[in-house]
Amino acid sequence: MNLEGKTALIVGAGRGIGRAAAEHFSAAGANIVVSARTEPELMELEYKLNTGGNENVLPLAADASVAADVESLIEQSLEKFGSIDYLVHAAGAGILKPFGELKIEDLDSLFNANVRTAFNVLQAVLPVMAERKFGRVVMIPGILGKAPMAQASAYCAAKYALTGMIKCLKDEYKRFGIRFSLMHFGGVDSSFWDNITMKVQRDKMLSIEAAARSVFFAATQEGEGVMSEIVLVPESHQLV
Repeated sequence: MNLEGKTALIVGAGRGIGRAAAEHFSAAGANIVVSARTEPELMELEYKLNTGGNENVLPLAADASVAADVESLIEQSLEKFGSIDYLVHAAGAGILKPFGELKIEDLDSLFNANVRTAFNVLQAVLPVMAERKFGRVVMIPGILGKAPMAQASAYCAAKYALTGMIKCLKDEYKRFGIRFSLMHFGGVDSSFWDNITMKVQRDKMLSIEAAARSVFFAATQEGEGVMSEIVLVPESHQLV
């Protein structure tokens, strides 16, 4: 896959799936815009991608839940590269706890991190893609944006909201050559689990690299086919 001359914006690129996805796009020769709230992680990633042979990397620290930050992010991306052809939204946060222990602040935090961030980024990016009649958008609601789980009521509420928003946007923007892919990953062994008290078997989970490969695969499909939804779960937790 040769993506020279194309630009990929990765939101939530500081770590995890977003970071690994940025490496795949970079290896394919795309211009890369990497964004997250933490600048040191972005600078380290820029150095790694530069060392790998890609000099066209733009690291931009931004809080995607703040509309002004996103507007600046898109303006600087377009000023540098002229287009945004691929968008991977990997930003998000999770809280897993029994329903009776949830606070309204938990719900607000989850919607802010998982839904508001996507809303802000999509409102800024979709008009740019629509004008050029080309765009590939990959969102990561995860398996909890498709299937429920105990102790995940608020998290599922946010992820189901993200799934619903994208399914509506698919109809609104299909005449503009924009394709949307929903990635329903189940159990990815990432830093998400570092502060989760629920007992899990991380050695049975998907690797970050496996998830990132799927993101890149969905984003770069050509021809008439669209990878509209991918469900990728560990063998021990198959969902059919």
